Amino acid sequence: MLSPPHVSHHITMLFSSVTLHGCAPVEKTAPPPPTPPTPLLVPLHHQLLLVLVLLQVLAAAACVDDDDDEDVDEAAAAAALKQLESTSNSVLDFAAANFLPIALVTGVAVGLTFPQPGQLMQQWGVSKWTTSAIFVISGLTLSTGDVAKAAKAWPAVLFGLVSILFITPLMAVPVLRLNLVPRELVTGLAIFCCVPTTLTSGVSLTQLAGANTALALALTVTSNLLGIFTMPYMLSALVGHVSGVSLPAGPLLKALVEILLIPLLIGKFIREIFNVQDFVDKRKQKLSFLSIFLLSLVPWMQTSCSRTMLLQLELTQLLAAIAIGICIHAVFLAWNAIVMMYLPAYGGVVVDDQTSAARAVIIVASQKTFPVVVAVVSKLGGAIGETGLLVLPCITYHLTQIMLDSMLVNFWLNYSKTNKFSTS
Repeated sequence: MLSPPHVSHHITMLFSSVTLHGCAPVEKTAPPPPTPPTPLLVPLHHQLLLVLVLLQVLAAAACVDDDDDEDVDEAAAAAALKQLESTSNSVLDFAAANFLPIALVTGVAVGLTFPQPGQLMQQWGVSKWTTSAIFVISGLTLSTGDVAKAAKAWPAVLFGLVSILFITPLMAVPVLRLNLVPRELVTGLAIFCCVPTTLTSGVSLTQLAGANTALALALTVTSNLLGIFTMPYMLSALVGHVSGVSLPAGPLLKALVEILLIPLLIGKFIREIFNVQDFVDKRKQKLSFLSIFLLSLVPWMQTSCSRTMLLQLELTQLLAAIAIGICIHAVFLAWNAIVMMYLPAYGGVVVDDQTSAARAVIIVASQKTFPVVVAVVSKLGGAIGETGLLVLPCITYHLTQIMLDSMLVNFWLNYSKTNKFSTS
């Protein structure tokens, strides 16, 4: 009897023998290839719609980015404009506060760089008219209503006038003994010692210091009027005698009356008669800028004419002249301060304004005016040296005296604040 595995073996052998004896085997057919998936057909108008939607999405995203960029750009531009405005305001404030030194230095620089226009203007006599115009403006802005208030401080006024017109000019004698090359450097400084006080700087610094402005104004007006008559004789006796040059006082006095006094009185006449006080006072700063501009034209013209000699000037000699000018002004400050420490400003009457009056005298009696030097040098016409070289040390002196007095005023203000804080 056969077991099941033997049965399956015999069945397999049977089918195999059938195939070997001529029966064709059944061919196995290959399975059909897989049918590719039918593509998804999207209508054309749907495709266009999808493209439009995609473009709108991209455009919206771009608009958002552009809006953000525009906001950032606008903020950056606003910040830049604000910074530019702040910088420009700072520059303008600095220029307005320092217009005088900027104008004078610019005039000298332009004269050295482009001398031809300045030489032509000097030949036409423009410097004389610019100086006269400065004093017309001074007369227009001259307010003498408070001058009478200084009458109570007559000892201080009297000492201030004597110091300005007769004592400080004596400094010209030792200055002329100094040895600088060229000689015009010391001669210009000596002339500067003989002129009256400044027209505006002294009063402005006195007001800034909180001192007696009426006293400062009285000294300024009176010394400049009297100085027109005393200065020619002081120049002749001091500068002319020491320098060995004849400086007749008569012609110089006549010239100063024509160039300084008459224009000053014309300006004052226009102010009082035509009642333009309010109009002028509202525009005092603009008129001050105009006066400074006219003043800067004079060193421009004189520097242009003396360009050749100025370029040959040694720097050490110029620095020495600047140092001498600083020393001169320091001596003036010390002299006036020592006297006012012991001189009762109100004739023995004890008042609280003693310090205020003393500070006004110290500032005003120590300063010297540049426009009068210009008028004197222009009138001398090169009799005692080259005009440009004579004016150059006066410019540096004028700038350094304003700088030193500004430092002194700041010291006084800080000292007053410290004392007020310590006593409070």
